[in-house]
Amino acid sequence: MAAAENAAGSGPTAGEYIIHHLTHLQNHKQTSIVDFTVFNLDSIFWATLLGIVGSFVLWRAAKSATAGVPGRFQAAVEMLVEMVDSQAKGIVHSAQSRKLVAPLALTVFAWIVLMNAMDFLPVDLLPRIGELFGLHYMRAVPTADLSVTMGLALSVLLICLYYNIKIKGFGGWVHELFSAPFGDKFYLYPVNFLMQVIEFVAKTVSHGMRLFGNMYAGELIFFLIALMGGAFALTGTGIALFLGHIVAGTVWAIFHILIVVLQAFVFMMLTLVYLGQAHDAH
Repeated sequence: MAAAENAAGSGPTAGEYIIHHLTHLQNHKQTSIVDFTVFNLDSIFWATLLGIVGSFVLWRAAKSATAGVPGRFQAAVEMLVEMVDSQAKGIVHSAQSRKLVAPLALTVFAWIVLMNAMDFLPVDLLPRIGELFGLHYMRAVPTADLSVTMGLALSVLLICLYYNIKIKGFGGWVHELFSAPFGDKFYLYPVNFLMQVIEFVAKTVSHGMRLFGNMYAGELIFFLIALMGGAFALTGTGIALFLGHIVAGTVWAIFHILIVVLQAFVFMMLTLVYLGQAHDAH
């Protein structure tokens, strides 16, 4: 669409269109590569809103639950809860810990599914609505924002550290940091500690980057598909562009349903695995 507008001399190029759609609504312009005073307001807004929506839906399901024959909504939520609970039981063997871990895993799964599903909205819909209110940038998929996915991963890391200390005691955890994985020998302490730090960092970075990379790539593909349809709409030529837009958009949207759910499931399972590892002693 933007490429066709540029050909007519009235709009941005395709690259400028994509860059504009990949720019966040921020509280002020970033002045350096690392600037912790800059916040992606669009990601914060949509992540918070979807978290409230997800919590409300689960709360409604719990409030309306009956002992009789469940309706379709209650049955769907019960299937989801049972799936998460069975996964938690297979990984985290402490029944006391599962009182927190299982609801946490359910929350993570439902929240990430909702954030990922924002990718199904037309790519220009929310940006156009935002422009009506003077907002020139609007990204609606929070999980395509690295700060969101890394924030989730860091939260999981903090909970893992909490359970490491709770289960093993602070002294026991510190001893494990220096004695695993190569053995409790004083000359191996530096190597063991370095390996433990690398493990924590690698798990956290890969946890957040995996979700971000998949959703960011999916968002880019939707932009490219939108450009195909826009080019046809503005030029009125190239029926292949129109057909390609319809076919590619339909196929990718259907395939993206799997990605949306699968990435949420993978993130949830890794959360359970990391929390389960925090309960195990080396």
